[in-house]
Amino acid sequence: MSGHQLRHLLDQPGTLILPGVYDCLGAKLAAQVGFEAVFTSGFGISASTLGLPDYGLLTATETLQSVGKMAQSISIPLVADLDTGYGNPLNVIRTVTEALRWGVSGIILEDQVWPKKCGHFEGKQVISAAEQVEKIKAAVHGRGESGLVIVGRTDARAPLGLDEAIRRGRLYAEAGADIVFIEAPQSWQELVSISEAFAGTGVYLFANLIEGGKTPCLSRSQLEELGFKVGVYALSGLFAATQAMRECFQRLRAEGTTGRTPEDLSFPEFEQIIEVDRYRQLEKQFTIPDQSIQN
Repeated sequence: MSGHQLRHLLDQPGTLILPGVYDCLGAKLAAQVGFEAVFTSGFGISASTLGLPDYGLLTATETLQSVGKMAQSISIPLVADLDTGYGNPLNVIRTVTEALRWGVSGIILEDQVWPKKCGHFEGKQVISAAEQVEKIKAAVHGRGESGLVIVGRTDARAPLGLDEAIRRGRLYAEAGADIVFIEAPQSWQELVSISEAFAGTGVYLFANLIEGGKTPCLSRSQLEELGFKVGVYALSGLFAATQAMRECFQRLRAEGTTGRTPEDLSFPEFEQIIEVDRYRQLEKQFTIPDQSIQN
């Protein structure tokens, strides 16, 4: 999927809402219900693949393979959370090159010290703004003519304050970031301050909305009112799936059955989600030898 297609979406009026996904099943579900693009959650990938918190425990290879498989599974743009880019500007160039090879349409690069933490955790530290500016410039260099959308994220709000976070956002936009992402503002008023700081600049703003997180969980209309171009519900799918699975397993453990009804998702419905019919048709198109018959 081309970054130019994501840019076309960003050029449209209104706020673009993206669901956070952490595996191919979630990516396909998001596309099938009509989302125009998706966002990968590093938190979700760490939780689902390692069973561990978002503490910088995923390697670059693990992250790129996860987001790449998701990008390949859908026909809509995917914005990948690529943490800090996994090193210095040269590492960032390689990270961008690999993301493009997988078909990623947009990336997020943050200014945390490695190993990073979830943006809504305590105890974050950030590198210098000057160092992150060079990493953003390296990402711009690495994308070439691909149209890859670069989201410049700063986590400076918590350790250094909102004014410094806004200053860094401006610097990252000047360095070539297409979208500015100030992570974890802590009130409606802080969101207003971010909006006012970038009003009239042409810079797109990004909001990360996590139920129970640091930032108020706003609706599309509220984000649009404030002038935010992109809003991501990064962990909503992860939380919903976790709750549903836990309830299912608790009942199975307690009662020896799940109690699922015909109104619940059925086997044939799940087959549709993962495109079983497509592979049945391919199976008919290409004769697959019966391995039980020996010549």
